[in-house]
Amino acid sequence: MATPTVILKPKHAQPFFGRHPWVFAGAVDKVEGKPANGDEVILKASNGTFLARGLYNDNSKILVRNYGWVEDQPLDAAFFRAKIARAIGLRHDVLHLNTGPKAAYRVISSEADGLSGLTVDRYAEWLTVQFTSLALANRKEMFAEILRELLQPQGIYVRTEKGIGKLEGLELHDGLLWGVQPPTDLMIEENGLRFRVDLTEGQKTGYYLDQRDNRVAVAKMAAGKRVLDAFSYSGGFGLYCAKAGATSVECVDASESALKLAEANAVANGLSTLEFTQGDVFAYLAQLVADKKTFDILVLDPPKFARNRAALPDAIRGYKRLHQLAMKLLAPDGILVTCCCTGLIVMDELIEIIGQSAVESKRDLQILERRGPAADHPVSANCLEGSYLKCILSRVG
Repeated sequence: MATPTVILKPKHAQPFFGRHPWVFAGAVDKVEGKPANGDEVILKASNGTFLARGLYNDNSKILVRNYGWVEDQPLDAAFFRAKIARAIGLRHDVLHLNTGPKAAYRVISSEADGLSGLTVDRYAEWLTVQFTSLALANRKEMFAEILRELLQPQGIYVRTEKGIGKLEGLELHDGLLWGVQPPTDLMIEENGLRFRVDLTEGQKTGYYLDQRDNRVAVAKMAAGKRVLDAFSYSGGFGLYCAKAGATSVECVDASESALKLAEANAVANGLSTLEFTQGDVFAYLAQLVADKKTFDILVLDPPKFARNRAALPDAIRGYKRLHQLAMKLLAPDGILVTCCCTGLIVMDELIEIIGQSAVESKRDLQILERRGPAADHPVSANCLEGSYLKCILSRVG
């Protein structure tokens, strides 16, 4: 039976000659055949030129996600196995992140690995899998089999992203996909530190692996310093700084369960210079300002403030408010660590927010480093929309 064909409107093919993975419904002229949601289709330009092989879903604004660029190569198990093996090769053979039984790293990073809608993380002997594509979720048993073959985990656990069911018409719930249920006290090791992760209840897929190298960079400045780690989650930045010799570290987060993880992590690493405060971070920072407290290093690592453009004005106001408070809390020549995972705010916009806050506070500001995620979270040159994490290190005079 012939593979259904999706034909683009005139003058809409250029992104796909550039191998962009997303075909929005508004770019499509017509569909030849009757593909069911999740089925394989061929994408063609208006003149009939082959562009890509993809997977179809008319529930989504992304009508087709492209995966293959060879006309006679179907998107079968062998195709996806080769894609996954290449992604693993980056982490194992190039980045050398498979350092032992307690290693943790991103195995597959969606569009960056040519697998739009699939994210896989390794935590010790377990994998977490996140599907943000209905078509790939429909193939979850196939992916589980490939991951079992190539990585030999004890278990594979599905984590779902908030709102994705509505966006993709996807019925999927958190739960064990294959193997043994992960323990609630699963321990990983990262740069000589031990972290307890909860794969079933923790944020994201269990831990913020993307900040690995940024934590190292901040820790290099922490010896002898007073550190405030705001939005600390399970204590990543705070623990790195404490191990590096910070005189005091305060971790602040709204989540009681996150702070319990952070406390357990401090104990596991024999670190005693940390304090943990639960509460609304904005309100707590304002109280610290009122109390005239100051810090030598202030880490701001909030969750995503905007998931769509409608929420962007409020997000920008939130980042401005955080930095207005930060300027009042930093000691002279203190180090400000600004993290932003809101993809709709780009690096230069974030720097402008920080700079404006410094000017309003009558403080000089030097940008020391512009950083992104760790290398196991690459960005595809064909889909720059996958770039999301910004980390800026500044000195505030």
